[in-house]
Amino acid sequence: MSNNKLISLAAFGVLGLAAAFAPSLLLTRAREFVPVPGAAPDTKTWQAVAPGRVEPWSEQVRIGAPVPGRVAEVLVTINDTVFAGEALIRIDNIEVRTNLAKVEAEVNLRMRGRANPPPPKDARRRHVEDAAADQAQVVVEARSAVDRAEAARRAGTGSDDALKAAIAALSKAREQLTQRQTELARFEADTPSVVPTELEAKLAMARIDLRGAQAALDNLTIRAPISGTVLQLGVRAGEVASPAVPQPLLVLGDLSRLRVRAELDQRDVDLIKPGQPVLVRSAAFSGRDFTGKVSSIAPIIRPGSFGTRGQGSFSDIDVAEVLVELAEPGPLIVGMKVDVYFRDNKL
Repeated sequence: MSNNKLISLAAFGVLGLAAAFAPSLLLTRAREFVPVPGAAPDTKTWQAVAPGRVEPWSEQVRIGAPVPGRVAEVLVTINDTVFAGEALIRIDNIEVRTNLAKVEAEVNLRMRGRANPPPPKDARRRHVEDAAADQAQVVVEARSAVDRAEAARRAGTGSDDALKAAIAALSKAREQLTQRQTELARFEADTPSVVPTELEAKLAMARIDLRGAQAALDNLTIRAPISGTVLQLGVRAGEVASPAVPQPLLVLGDLSRLRVRAELDQRDVDLIKPGQPVLVRSAAFSGRDFTGKVSSIAPIIRPGSFGTRGQGSFSDIDVAEVLVELAEPGPLIVGMKVDVYFRDNKL
């Protein structure tokens, strides 16, 4: 083989290696990131640049089905704002409802079998036990009243004031239940020798079963764990929900504030500190900068999730997660890809 052919093959080999390593070189060192197309030329010195995604301050709260059953009602739509504890989805489960009816019948039977009036030595115990049990039922009814008030407000037949009043009544009912339960516990501790009669003991057990059955029924109503906005809705009335299905029924997020979760090359970790100012840029809003600051840096290094990953891929890098608090997110949308430019604190 002639010398010219050998030189040509060697040149092609060098070019091939350069092409293979080029993505890694661009991705692994943040300072070598290509600026967002259309953005104004940089005149500042950036200590590092990292890819990231916009997310709610609360992160995305993925809500699944707590129990299997048919979806009876979907009470919200995408973009609805909800309050913590609001009913979002109702699941129908005939076994749960049947068990509740059976336990309620048991409690009523035990109530009718009581001695009336009670013997003097049992009167105080009956008083505190009945007060706690009655107040627990008040809480159940107050929560149902909140659900009805919210449903009426969304349907246009109720008002914000009616909903606020129902929420206040529920809060008060819960406070009073705590007081009644405290009184019962104090009575049990102060008078251990005053034991209940057999009938009263059976009623107490039935009431415990009733609380469990009511909790199981309430568990069929999927409620918002936080106040926020409905970001995704993955179920419709009539479909079957199950805890075994990985896809969430609903995704919530608190959009009152947004932040960016960025992946910083591990070799740049020593350059970045909490409180450091940043600029955030998105290809969707070219030429526009969004300011923010570093709020936290994860104390662990892990493989990055941006870009193509795979065994033997030269673009695989190890990163630290950096959370960036946005001063004013403007039109940025949850899930949007952005680039985070970390400023030098000394400039």
